Amino acid sequence: MTREGWSFEYVDRVRFADLDAMRHLNNVAFLTFFESARVAYLTALLSDYQPEQRDAFGTVVAEVHLNYRSAAYYDEEIHTWLRPAHIARSAFRIEVEMRSGRDDRLLAEGYAVLVGFHYGVGRSMPLPDELKAALAAGPAPAASDGPVEADPRAI
Repeated sequence: MTREGWSFEYVDRVRFADLDAMRHLNNVAFLTFFESARVAYLTALLSDYQPEQRDAFGTVVAEVHLNYRSAAYYDEEIHTWLRPAHIARSAFRIEVEMRSGRDDRLLAEGYAVLVGFHYGVGRSMPLPDELKAALAAGPAPAASDGPVEADPRAI
């Protein structure tokens, strides 16, 4: 699926464990859906990106803003759309829009700022040229395993 102006789509489903006492998607769980989409996006952009690798380039989340617009419910399909909004020397911003697969209603929108980080040395680092080019190029390829499609934007 494509969506005008967005470069990466990640599709997931609300699990029972994601619900709160009011039986809708817990606010904290939205961040987990966003995280899964960000990891899939970076994996699609960088051929050698491995989020668990400790002695190479990685990213850390410096900031997250999420505006909740509508509740999501058990077994509802969540389409998380991403796009880079701003790319700097060692950081970039990814905008997010989460929509229901049922009726396309807006569930949440916002952004995250990710900083390039080298876990082996424990400090920030400039973004690799390959990543900057991929972010600037537009739509990312769909992920090979898992329910994903494609769309980005950053700081």
